Amino acid sequence: MRLLVLGGTHFLGRHVATAALDRGHEVAAFSRGVTGAPPDGVRPLRGDRDDPAALPRALDGWTPEVVVDTSCQTRPAADHAAAALAGVRAYAFVSSLNAYSTWPPGPVRGEDGPTWDTPDDDYGPNKAYAERVLGAALPGRFLTARAGLILGPHDNVRRLPWWLQRIARGGRVVVPDALEQPIALVDVRDLAGWLVEMAARGQAGPVNATGPAGMTTLGGLLETCREVTGSDAELVPVPEEDLLAAGVEPWLHLPFWLPRETAATAWDVDTARARALGLPSRPVRDTVADTWAWLRQDPERLPTPHGLPEPGLPGELEATLLAGR
Repeated sequence: MRLLVLGGTHFLGRHVATAALDRGHEVAAFSRGVTGAPPDGVRPLRGDRDDPAALPRALDGWTPEVVVDTSCQTRPAADHAAAALAGVRAYAFVSSLNAYSTWPPGPVRGEDGPTWDTPDDDYGPNKAYAERVLGAALPGRFLTARAGLILGPHDNVRRLPWWLQRIARGGRVVVPDALEQPIALVDVRDLAGWLVEMAARGQAGPVNATGPAGMTTLGGLLETCREVTGSDAELVPVPEEDLLAAGVEPWLHLPFWLPRETAATAWDVDTARARALGLPSRPVRDTVADTWAWLRQDPERLPTPHGLPEPGLPGELEATLLAGR
């Protein structure tokens, strides 16, 4: 089977390309090439999705049978993919829970909730727009995987890598006084392999593609980071009010932390359809340990978040919060 990955050079796209190769498919990856080359064995195709001529020019007669789209961030990118790839047998699109106009804070009950339908040039509305445009171009052949928190090796978003490296350094570590907050995640390798299988099967429709609600907690995830790194770090809980008063930004400065009113429902996402369709959920410890093993291979070359702010609590802000505690 000829499979085209839109993306394919880092994190989820890289794992999708690898999963497709492992299953014996002929794989090409279309990207701008700014984050490196795709895995060995993948045909590299270069171009900017915002250019309407780029994708047809890059394909140059190579006709994909199925597509896994991991990289659509803009409305022109969706329009151009719909125009160029409407004839494929199946198209699996990585959307986001942010496509729901009510999330966060949620909760998300099934896949029938309202999605954004506004002209805003923002992440969630753009994902929802892509769902509509691509779905209309590929009726009955379009799967939209509304992903949540994706973790694992080659993570260029760096939320879990930041926690691992900070805890590995040891000492007193500021954490939110909300360690009981539930967290749901999906390992990037599980999601990638599942996307390839869904595309090969021709599965259609929307799916909340994340882990089951309540699979772990923030405290459980951080304790796992401490275990796999062998660190003697002391986790120092700081009340939410003190964090916010000091200018700590939820999710950015302390990755995975959400204010309590948002966290009460944001992690409550119905994934029954994902489970029925076979989306795996490997043990959290395996995801954390494998990410740490990848980080240790070459920690100085950790990729930076592409188009996103650098996550993590600045050292001087952490010192201020620890003073007197």
